[in-house]
Amino acid sequence: MAKKDIKGITVKKADDFSEWYTQVIQKADLADYSAVSGCIVYKPGSYAIWEKIRDVTDAKFKAVGIQNAYFPLFIPESFLQKEKTHVKGFSPEVAWVTHAGGSKLSERLAVRPTSETIMYDSYSKWIRSYNDLPLRLNQWNNVVRWEFKHPTPFLRSREFLWNEGHTCFATKKEAEAEQKEILGIYDTVCRELLALPSLIGRKSEKEKFAGALYTDSLEFVMPNGKAIQGPDFHHDGQNFAKVFDITFTDKNGAKEYVWQNTFAITTRMIGVLIGMHGDDKGLVLPPSLALTQIVIIPIFFDDSKAQVLKEVESVKKKFEKNGFSIHIDDREGYSPGWKFNEWEVKGIPLRIEVGPQDVEKKQVIVVRRDTGEKKAVPTTTIEKEVTTLLQKMQESMLKNAEKVLKESIVNVKTIKDAEKQLKNKKILFAPWCGTQECEEQFKEKTGAKSLNSPFIQPPVTGKKCFACDAKATVWFYFGKSY
Repeated sequence: MAKKDIKGITVKKADDFSEWYTQVIQKADLADYSAVSGCIVYKPGSYAIWEKIRDVTDAKFKAVGIQNAYFPLFIPESFLQKEKTHVKGFSPEVAWVTHAGGSKLSERLAVRPTSETIMYDSYSKWIRSYNDLPLRLNQWNNVVRWEFKHPTPFLRSREFLWNEGHTCFATKKEAEAEQKEILGIYDTVCRELLALPSLIGRKSEKEKFAGALYTDSLEFVMPNGKAIQGPDFHHDGQNFAKVFDITFTDKNGAKEYVWQNTFAITTRMIGVLIGMHGDDKGLVLPPSLALTQIVIIPIFFDDSKAQVLKEVESVKKKFEKNGFSIHIDDREGYSPGWKFNEWEVKGIPLRIEVGPQDVEKKQVIVVRRDTGEKKAVPTTTIEKEVTTLLQKMQESMLKNAEKVLKESIVNVKTIKDAEKQLKNKKILFAPWCGTQECEEQFKEKTGAKSLNSPFIQPPVTGKKCFACDAKATVWFYFGKSY
């Protein structure tokens, strides 16, 4: 039998993060490059991760009253042009359809970069009275954004998958109250499912969503010192409502514009997961996220094969009874060591080895993927032991990620400090004047950009801006980013 080439990762994560990341994606069988530059194939391994993120998030949306819908992929150019700030923000990214067959279209159609304009044309027809509010819709779909030159699988691709929530309320107070709920859902999904902590706060005016009054985000820090934006929430005020005439009659009979929010989580989180938790052996999946939590590898010889496989089936039934997801790798023609390596690269949380001596001793060998810890566990207590191990692994992965995040952040007071710490691959936390001119000059000089500002602020009174020496008005995170 011909063996697949499943050689281990050949470069250390700390030595060459980019090459390591590329190897993990390929050798863990997560994605393939397509014939279209910047667009990847989501193979079953990565798509299963996205399905879990999607399903858990979707259930939480529905629990608070958000419903799913679906709107067209193609958006008339005239719709995009209605909101000038919005179209200006997206114009470099839009892919256009100009022909159908051999005929030129009378109006160009944008391939969905985001759905505000196509959705709000419908909202303007659906909303008439305060009884129609709140309207809280979400859609799970794909979007296309074409502006960048150096795509990175999952982290930055020209087509990606996401949710986009679009909600309407009668008052600003009701709309803004949704912020805490949505950010809470995203933070819970990231922490409890993906074991990923983040910096949560408000974006600068320059970095906010085009058309929004403000944007709040979850920012993640990769082990190479680069930051990347994760889920976000945008309060759009009445900007789109006024453009698309989304009005309602209130209880007093007065005509009012609705207040709107938008929010999203994307397949970018797969890339963050890979980068944060992976090690020199490959991918490491949190147990709560893994489609397969346990792989059982029987180790047998001709005279013990039947006995070992019988024990493996017995162990499998115990796990299935307790709700664990199991895979038995009983393929012939592959050595146990080769199988160990394959499942390590793919990041399966626990490996269980069962050999003839283990059968005699009424035990199995359990190996944790994250720490490599190996222990003999009696088959009589295996369900309890494995439950505890998976819980500890999930907690440990989050704790380790929190440690990386905390150790990545340094306080700086001057531009000199900032430049030094950026070279050390750190995220900066600094008092800042908050002006766009200062922000742009700092980015031009260092290549670092503003990330966000925490909602709970340290004292800023009497402090000077770290970048321009003017009066500081806010504490902000800055860093190199994807």
